[in-house]
Amino acid sequence: MANPHAGEVEVVVDGVPRTAKLTLGALAELEAALGEDSLVALVERFEGGQVAARDVFRLLVAGLRGGGWRVTEAELVSADIAGGPVGAAKAAAALIARAFAVPE
Repeated sequence: MANPHAGEVEVVVDGVPRTAKLTLGALAELEAALGEDSLVALVERFEGGQVAARDVFRLLVAGLRGGGWRVTEAELVSADIAGGPVGAAKAAAALIARAFAVPE
């Protein structure tokens, strides 16, 4: 079970609950995959609403790897993500929000 206070998000892939988390390594991987030069540029990309399906997909791959599952893009592209495209987008949004949330 994912711990939202630790920045984790549950993503159900092919019926199996997986934990996703944007660790520093996962964020670095995501920057490279999306061609962004900084964390600020990465966050601005998602906050600006100019997000493509490939952005959501790559964010989920990075988050699932950060959560400990060594999934490849090829494996995830053929997988069923619970909630379909909307579920994937919601999980991606939660990952970004939780990764940059400041604890109270």
